[in-house]
Amino acid sequence: MKSSIMDDPKKKEITKKRHFSFRINIFFFITFLLFSILIVRLAILQFVQAKDLKAAENTNTNQTTSIAPIRGNIYDSTKSPLAYTIPVQSLFFRIEPGQQNKDEVIALAQRLKVDVFDKYAKPNSVSPTPEEIVLAMDLGYDINKNKVKDPSYYWVPRRIKADLSKGEMAYLLEHRDEFKWLEVTEESIRTYEMDDDNKTTIATHLVGYLKSFSTQTAKDIYKDSPNSEEYLNSENVGFDGIERMYQDELRGKNGSRKYPVNAAMKIIGRAEVTAPVKGNNLYLSINKDIQKATERILEDHIKYLRSPTHANDLYMKTGMKASSGFAVAMEVDTGRVVTMANYPDYDANAWTGGISPDIYKEIGTYISNGSIMTAKSKYPDEKENAKHPSSIVFMGSTIKPLSVLIGLKEKLFGAYENYYDSGSFSFGKGGSSTITNSGKAAYGYINASGAIEHSSNTYMSEKVGIPFYLKYGGETPKVTTKWAEYLAKFGMGVKTGSGLPGEFAGSNDFVKNAQKDSYQSAMVYASWGQNEKTTTLQLAQYTATLASRGKRMKPLFVDEIRDYQGELVKKIEPEVIEDSSSEFSKEDWNTIIHGMKSGAEGIDELPYNVARKTGTSTQAVSGGTVENAVFIAFAPVENPKLAVAVVVPEGGFGRYGASPIAAKIFQAYDAANDGILTKLGGGKRPW
Repeated sequence: MKSSIMDDPKKKEITKKRHFSFRINIFFFITFLLFSILIVRLAILQFVQAKDLKAAENTNTNQTTSIAPIRGNIYDSTKSPLAYTIPVQSLFFRIEPGQQNKDEVIALAQRLKVDVFDKYAKPNSVSPTPEEIVLAMDLGYDINKNKVKDPSYYWVPRRIKADLSKGEMAYLLEHRDEFKWLEVTEESIRTYEMDDDNKTTIATHLVGYLKSFSTQTAKDIYKDSPNSEEYLNSENVGFDGIERMYQDELRGKNGSRKYPVNAAMKIIGRAEVTAPVKGNNLYLSINKDIQKATERILEDHIKYLRSPTHANDLYMKTGMKASSGFAVAMEVDTGRVVTMANYPDYDANAWTGGISPDIYKEIGTYISNGSIMTAKSKYPDEKENAKHPSSIVFMGSTIKPLSVLIGLKEKLFGAYENYYDSGSFSFGKGGSSTITNSGKAAYGYINASGAIEHSSNTYMSEKVGIPFYLKYGGETPKVTTKWAEYLAKFGMGVKTGSGLPGEFAGSNDFVKNAQKDSYQSAMVYASWGQNEKTTTLQLAQYTATLASRGKRMKPLFVDEIRDYQGELVKKIEPEVIEDSSSEFSKEDWNTIIHGMKSGAEGIDELPYNVARKTGTSTQAVSGGTVENAVFIAFAPVENPKLAVAVVVPEGGFGRYGASPIAAKIFQAYDAANDGILTKLGGGKRPW
């Protein structure tokens, strides 16, 4: 039987070769076809679409701008808000390079002012002028078309005004076709909690305020801050107080907005947004109720001192020029500051959107925190201003507990050694200089405790000032250096360690006065407080150090820091700056505390024992001298919990000008803390 053709090996091989050749041809054909298509496409791209593609290439650009984060809130110790961030609507101007006629832009600025801001702005708000609007647009010229500078950038809209009213927004939306290049965008602004009368904010001077980072002053303040490179010119930064002290914790982290732009840097599409991280929240040691009570007490008592009904009252008459006051209360065992109040006070919301020149002129002398730095009331002119002291005053007799403690430590006298107080004491060559007690009072025989209680200037001069001067070399710097060392242990002549920006370290005037006059004279006056200037916070720390018998605590203003979700970031723990308790004997401590019983209005009515010392600080000003009321106290004596310091420049005697304020602060603290002072004191009893 013949085999089929499929079985013929030669024919089978020929068939396979034909199939292979066919497939090869198909492959080359397809390859040729694809290559031809590619050549044609390249030719089209090169010769037909090149111009369009080149233009498209120029649009493939992004500009990224940072978004300032939402600032964290500030709460008091009871979690009540003191400063917080709220959303607002703001007006922005969008630059279109080469498309904005100068006349149209200036006309737009003028119309915004006349038709929108003047008619519909919120009451008491500050609106920009046409001149300010044109400059804010950052087009490179002013309202008179004079060149100012080249625009800083093109792709980010410029803020014209923050916190628009509903009327302003409604008008702008209704006439949107007439207001080219403008857009309304939601932002956030800082708001400060108002007091019950809606006149001032709470703890204004401690909390601080914000100002634009675009100012040179702000850049100078933060030039050494490691995070300042992230700050934006368009954002506000802490300028004083807690706002500045905790700037980085409150600020958070930048977000970003990426814009697609063309060659002219005009935005051509939607932005890609990365949300910023909200700042942390602070919980202060300040108690809102105690703070409000202290602020009210300061104002009421200063008005009381100034009342004409007291013109014939010897004690009240001395305080009739009082126009400012400062008070600080600090926990003895923790260093927590529960109130820091200044009078006069003001509304920190005035800084929102930029403070008006008129408001700044009115409050400029007391914007600074007078409890830690120089501040004054408002006076008509510089000539009148020179006649009044600032918030930094001499300690007066409040130094006397420490003077006696130093004298006991240095063995200059014994605790029970009697001294005859005749009411005056002379020193210098031939007794050329004489000092007297207040009112030239003579107290007869007194010991160390009695000298504190009666506030004897003669005792301090003859038993402390002169012997200390002789022991440390007389007319040599060693005398003042040693005295300054003692003061520093209790917080005088050095900063308190609070960390508050701008804090003043006080001044040891006895150093320069010793060189100008004599070391003997300097030490005599230093021994009873007429040669050392302090802040109110320093006095509070000093008082707490006396109460704790030598432990100088760091003043704390923040209890804890939490993130925006409420998670604990940091707990602020009490910190002992210096412990000198062992340097003085228990008997010496008992002696001085036993002497802190001077007459003090309002203090004896409290249901627990209060150690206190009044002071009348005499200070030279233009045209004469003034008397400042100074007062320190801590309670309860048996188990000290709260230390209070009050300063009323030109308040007269501390007993009347400052003591009643302190008494009410103790009451406010007790009420806010379930009667803790009353419980710890265990009632009034001899001490």
